[in-house]
Amino acid sequence: MLLVTKKFPYPLKEGEPIAINYLAKSLVALGWQIDLLVLNTSKHFFDPADLPADQNFFHEIHSVKVHNHITLAGAFKSLMAGQSYILDRFYSTKFAQKLKELLLQNKYDAVQLETIYLAHYTDIVRENSAAVLSLRAHNVEHRIWERVAATTQNPLKKWYLNNQNRQLRKFEMAALNKFDLLIAITQPDLDEFKGFGLQNRSVVAPVGIDLRDYPDVPLEPQFIQQLCFIGALDWMPNQHGLVWFLENVWPKLKTKFLGCSFHIAGKNTPDWVQKKAEPSVKVHGEVPDAKAFIIENGILVAPVFSGSGIKIKVMEGMALGRVVVTTEIGAEGISAVHGQDFLLANDAEAFEARIKWCFENPSAAAEIGRRARAFIAQHYDLREIAQKVSKAYESFAMH
Repeated sequence: MLLVTKKFPYPLKEGEPIAINYLAKSLVALGWQIDLLVLNTSKHFFDPADLPADQNFFHEIHSVKVHNHITLAGAFKSLMAGQSYILDRFYSTKFAQKLKELLLQNKYDAVQLETIYLAHYTDIVRENSAAVLSLRAHNVEHRIWERVAATTQNPLKKWYLNNQNRQLRKFEMAALNKFDLLIAITQPDLDEFKGFGLQNRSVVAPVGIDLRDYPDVPLEPQFIQQLCFIGALDWMPNQHGLVWFLENVWPKLKTKFLGCSFHIAGKNTPDWVQKKAEPSVKVHGEVPDAKAFIIENGILVAPVFSGSGIKIKVMEGMALGRVVVTTEIGAEGISAVHGQDFLLANDAEAFEARIKWCFENPSAAAEIGRRARAFIAQHYDLREIAQKVSKAYESFAMH
């Protein structure tokens, strides 16, 4: 297989690299030989030379560095051309040339593109390879920006986001049937793609979890009043959710429960988030070990109001046996039960009530964390999901 990505599948500190890494590693364990081609962007650049030996399960790694930082000039140019800047930033002639070179040098059975942003390159694959061509759709991408625009207050910014999203939606819809196989992260996402006209083969393959990589550290009730938030803080939906929680939920909680604390972590933490620090709010920036950070706290809050697909940090919090409080959007694609495996809250009053209940019932809250880990073990075993993907490819009778 040639695996084509726009983010290096390491370090494992945010959803997309984790999703790519886990599935690729499991496919290799099933006997696949995988070459990796990364559109290594300036925003998320990772030097392949720094990849730890235990994470290098690829046959070959090819990296093409692409400068794609957001600029006003670039945004304006795309706007005037009637194109989506969100998409344009992931097209590179140099990357296209490298892809063609690899396809001509190797007889791949499958070429898997990670995210719709790489659909720019479908024609190159078709022209230079007989491989099964697949798209692993991490989200219904235009839904993310649609929801971000809906929650944006600035009229000019809302107009711009809606404009960009129209172009993204058009691109996403036109690309769906260019693939032999679509791998959706959730059943709701796949249902939506079919509603948009998807006709080719498809399979649902959630992000799997290998619990051997997630320490089983029981939640001690005395730590229940330590809340945490973790996520890439250069990602607009994460910023929106964090600000909303700090403005609408946290002030009431810290007044009612004087001993509680809120811990914030995330890569590329902007200065304005750092300035939110106060005695009860600790801003950690990028932490060396996300799992350890979650384990050190009692409750993971995930105020997700935009996005699509499965929320990996929600799954990781559950896998680590912590109480997760999130929205319907945050729980999308995760068939967990509110009050049993996690706690559901869609507005400020509900978030406050759920967290207050945890504070006042620490042993019962700890039991939710225990059940959450058991739920992940039962429904999201990584090895079973990888086998499902492998069988989907084998259905094309590759030889």
